[in-house]
Amino acid sequence: MQNPQEVQPAVAALRLALEAGGADLSRPLVGLVLGTGLSAVGEALLAQKGSVRVPFADIPAMPRPGVDSHTGAFVWGRLNGVPVLGQLGRCHLYEGRTPAEVCMGVRVMAGLGARALVITNAAGALDPLFEAGSLMCIADMINHTGVSPLTGPNCGEFGERFPDMCEPYDREFRKLAQDAALRLGIRLEEGVYIGVHGPEMETPAETRMYRQWGADAVGMSTVLEVIAARHMDLRVLGISCLTNKNLPDCMAPAPLSEVIAVAGRAGEALGRLLGEVLPAIAAA
Repeated sequence: MQNPQEVQPAVAALRLALEAGGADLSRPLVGLVLGTGLSAVGEALLAQKGSVRVPFADIPAMPRPGVDSHTGAFVWGRLNGVPVLGQLGRCHLYEGRTPAEVCMGVRVMAGLGARALVITNAAGALDPLFEAGSLMCIADMINHTGVSPLTGPNCGEFGERFPDMCEPYDREFRKLAQDAALRLGIRLEEGVYIGVHGPEMETPAETRMYRQWGADAVGMSTVLEVIAARHMDLRVLGISCLTNKNLPDCMAPAPLSEVIAVAGRAGEALGRLLGEVLPAIAAA
């Protein structure tokens, strides 16, 4: 589901709003998607002098998030001197949204000139050695949503018909993130993320199956956005905030309030990591 007829007017409207607020779009941008409970990083971006905030409601065809902790705005600013366009919140398939709507923000950021994307999410840990509250650098992914954002006629302006996915997450970016985490003393796991449709949480049997497939963390976002980003030739770094542990033999409820709270605590480490790694990503 490719939607240039909606993306192009949205890019034009966002460009106009950002420039009216004083944003300098002459330098290449790093796109940043902030998921559940990670608003603190967005607040840090907003706190920078000269930052510009544009609500999704001001952008034609831009879907508004329907989940608590997803703000629903773009913010242009600088983190550690790097021009960043942050997407605060996202919509999800389980809200009844289409793959095109889910990927709208990524396609708009690419249209504004972003060539690199840092995408974050809250996820449940499947690897029993991973701890809740830690971060995971996404090395690879499994799309278990049952849909693709590339279904239908291909838009040649976006990318080729059959984009290669042998390395959805950029190897160099992953190394930069691991090196930055080591310097900062932040524990950064690495593993495979499986994206599911939701909104129901996974059963013990599903948890066992995902683990057998090779997944280390599970969530309800990210995979479609990364497919769309790679289609448009964006280099991608993915970071999951592990908000709970899925242990199939002793499953415990993971209510949204707890997910948001743990993601918020992990957000402090994420913010420090991003501040350290963004200059290297921008220079790569």
